Amino acid sequence: MTRRGEDVRAVIRRATRLDDVVSRARELSAQTMIFDVEPLVSYWDDGQAALGRGIARVLRDVAPLTALRVVCFATNSARRPAVVPGGAGVDVVYLASAGKPLRTAAYRRFPRPGIVIGDQVATDGILARRLGYAFILFDPRPGGVPLGPRLLGAGGRLVRPLLFTRPD
Repeated sequence: MTRRGEDVRAVIRRATRLDDVVSRARELSAQTMIFDVEPLVSYWDDGQAALGRGIARVLRDVAPLTALRVVCFATNSARRPAVVPGGAGVDVVYLASAGKPLRTAAYRRFPRPGIVIGDQVATDGILARRLGYAFILFDPRPGGVPLGPRLLGAGGRLVRPLLFTRPD
């Protein structure tokens, strides 16, 4: 609930590498991190093995975060890893066909504060707002983004000023 006249837009942060994301999570003492699978964990056209390696890499890199309790990997696609590895002292959740940003029930039990990390304001950013989490906009490598996500990104740029204060 907000007070009259209060700016309800959240701050959007930017990251270009996973270590940027880890630094932001440390600053915020995040207990939950929700990662959009594509493109930070694994690219859209990568296979099963690359998805598994990406999940393992993320879990390895976030392991030093002492406040972290939940790492969630969420994608609107149906792709799934062969195995979801566990994290030492951290619950690891993988959500395929997640329905971001419309479906939020699966995230409601996660501890706060939390961060959503993704490349799309129109899905990941809105999910972060709906959950009351911080949002880290991940800028993927230029030229490696398929047409669908590029179009969604263009739409997100239009609504960004309505949802978030200026990025840092």
